[in-house]
Amino acid sequence: MTDHAVVSREEWLEARRALLAREKEETHLRDAVNAERLALPWVKVDKDYRFQTPSGQKSLADLFDGRSQLVVYHFMLAPDWEAGCPGCSFLAETFDGTLAHLNNHDVTLTAISRAPLEKIAAYRGRMGWRFPWASSHGSDFNYDYHVSWTPEQLASGRIDYNFAEEGIEVRDDGTESPGMSAFFKDSDGTVFHTYSAYARGIEDWIGTLMILDRAPKGRNEDATMNFVRRHDEYESASPKAACH
Repeated sequence: MTDHAVVSREEWLEARRALLAREKEETHLRDAVNAERLALPWVKVDKDYRFQTPSGQKSLADLFDGRSQLVVYHFMLAPDWEAGCPGCSFLAETFDGTLAHLNNHDVTLTAISRAPLEKIAAYRGRMGWRFPWASSHGSDFNYDYHVSWTPEQLASGRIDYNFAEEGIEVRDDGTESPGMSAFFKDSDGTVFHTYSAYARGIEDWIGTLMILDRAPKGRNEDATMNFVRRHDEYESASPKAACH
């Protein structure tokens, strides 16, 4: 038995109704923020970024895959890493289930990392994922969208992340950080950058956290997502069968 308050059903209903009023305020605020997000001005993308994909080299415009909207998840997987970031992996678990719905709604979702394509393919296979994932290895893309930094930038002790300069000494994830960016392509093939978000700005992409927020113990963490592991690293994970 916990030391949490235990009350009558009538008292619980009174408290729950008070919280519901706050939840409705949050919903209305989210609607207002979404409207402001859609009203943001756009920036034309002039640089010719190139990416490696399983079907060959592609431009940023090619990644739209015939649709007018592209949402990129900046997945933390650096060239010298052997596995993707556990937090990014936690977030990406839901991607496969969204693809049919997003594609039908004129949206392409892809992950992009700086790691070479063969490392991406190996980790993608390990995790059993199907969502598109391109390599920006050798490109300025990650640097221009402020999710990767050069050794010189890191050595300066200050980096530009989440639309503000911060001290690198408070970070423990090296050259990479998470984020997402959205792009639009018009009928002439011109690409525009419409939105980016970083840090906790993409927290609501993590469906598991949203479920935990409604569980009796909430996230039940000592530090941000310190309970998270890659899905094949939990003690309860079943060994995967191999075909060879």
